[in-house]
Amino acid sequence: MTTKPIDLLIYNIGTLLTLQGSNGPRKGAEMSELSPITGGAVAIQGERIFAVGTEEDVRAQIAGMTIIQSIDARGQLVTPGLVDPHTHLVHGGSREHELALKLQGASYLEILAQGGGILSTVRATRTATEFELYQKAKRSLDIMLKYGVTTVESKSGYGLTLEDELKQLRVTQRLHETHPVDLVSTFMGAHMVPEEYKGRSDEYVQLLINEMLPAVKQQGLAEFCDVFCEHGVFSVEQSERILSAARDLGFGLKIHADEIEPMGGANLAGKLGCISAEHLLAASDEGLRSMQQAGVIAVCLPATSFNLRLKNHARARTMIEMELPVALSTDYNPGSSPTESMQLVMTLACLNLEMIPEEVLTAITINAAHAIGRADEIGSLEVGKLADLVMYNANNLAYLPYHFGINHVNTVIKRGNIVVSDGHFFSK
Repeated sequence: MTTKPIDLLIYNIGTLLTLQGSNGPRKGAEMSELSPITGGAVAIQGERIFAVGTEEDVRAQIAGMTIIQSIDARGQLVTPGLVDPHTHLVHGGSREHELALKLQGASYLEILAQGGGILSTVRATRTATEFELYQKAKRSLDIMLKYGVTTVESKSGYGLTLEDELKQLRVTQRLHETHPVDLVSTFMGAHMVPEEYKGRSDEYVQLLINEMLPAVKQQGLAEFCDVFCEHGVFSVEQSERILSAARDLGFGLKIHADEIEPMGGANLAGKLGCISAEHLLAASDEGLRSMQQAGVIAVCLPATSFNLRLKNHARARTMIEMELPVALSTDYNPGSSPTESMQLVMTLACLNLEMIPEEVLTAITINAAHAIGRADEIGSLEVGKLADLVMYNANNLAYLPYHFGINHVNTVIKRGNIVVSDGHFFSK
C-alpha cells in the first residue's frame, strides 16, 4: 500500500494562528483566545489540511512521507484564509458622483429618496450584460484574493425584476465555478422597492413571494435570502412576510437590520432565527439580546459607517460583552462601502468598533464562516478542513491593523493551491 504524499509543507512559521477548538461561533472572551503557536507548520494533502501544529509535531506526523513542495515561511504570520460574509459583489456602474452630495450634507436616505443610491445601481445593472457584470465582479474578486480573502458571500439585489435578479445570481454562480475564491450566494430581491413599484410596495412584496423566491429556489441559484429592513424600504412586517416565505422554501435567512434607524430588525432576526443580522448600528439592547438568545451572528460593517460619515458605529464592544458572536465584513458595494479591502476593515474595527486585533481576526475567520454556514470547512486551520490560509509580510497580528492602508499579504493558499505568491498571482 502506497502512502499518499504531502503536496505542500509550510514550515518555519513565526506565529501560527489556527482558530482551532470552537464548536460554534466564538463569543465573549473566546473571541480573543487565539492560542498562538510559535514555530509552526502546516502539511497539506490535496485540498485539505493533513497536519497542523508545531513544526516538530508536524514533521513527526509526516515522517517517511514524500513531500512534493515546501515553503519556508521565514518567520511570517500565518492565519486561516479570510472570509467576507457580506458583499454586493455583482453590480453595474459606480457612484462616485454621490461623494459630492455626501460632502454637501446629504444623508444616505436622502440620496435614495432623490432616485440615487441603490436605484442608480439598479439602472446600471439592468442595462449591463452578464459578461460585463462577470468581468467587473471578477476584477473585484481578484483584489479580494490578493488581500487574503478566500471565501466571499455575494448578494443580488440590483436587478429587482425576476430576470435581472437571475442574471446577477447566474454571474455569481459562474464566478464560483471559475474563480479560485469560493462564493456563497444570497438572493436579495428585497434590497429596494423598484421605481416601477413606487407607492405599491406590498405588490412588490407579493411578487417576491409568489414569483421570485420560487424561481430562484427552483434554479438553485441562492442558498440564503436577505431583506433590507429599513425606513422607506421594507417594514418589519413586510420583512417578516418575505423571510417567512423564504424559510418555507428552504432558504437560510439573513437580514439588513437597524442600519440607519431603530426599526426592530434585530428583534425580528431573533424571532425568525436568522443565521445572521447585518449592520445593527441602531439596534436596541433588547434586539441584541433577542439575537443572542436565538444564536444569531452579528455581522458588523465598519467601512460602511466610516464611508457614510456616521457619528455612531455598531456597538461591537457591547455585543461581545453580552456574548453575542460578532463577524466583520467589507459590505463591498458601489455606494456605501466601495472597498474590497478586509485589511482596511480590520483597522476600522479596532479604531471605531473598539475591538482588539484578536477579536477582529476571529470575526473575519471562524465567526464569518459561521455567518455563511461554512464553518465545517473553512475559518480555522484544522485537520480535515480545506487548506485555505494566508501568509503575511508581518510577524505578529497587531501589525496588520496598526500599519494600515497597504496590503500585508505575501502568499495565499486556496484549497491547497498557491494562488498568490509574493503579493502577485501565482502561475506554475
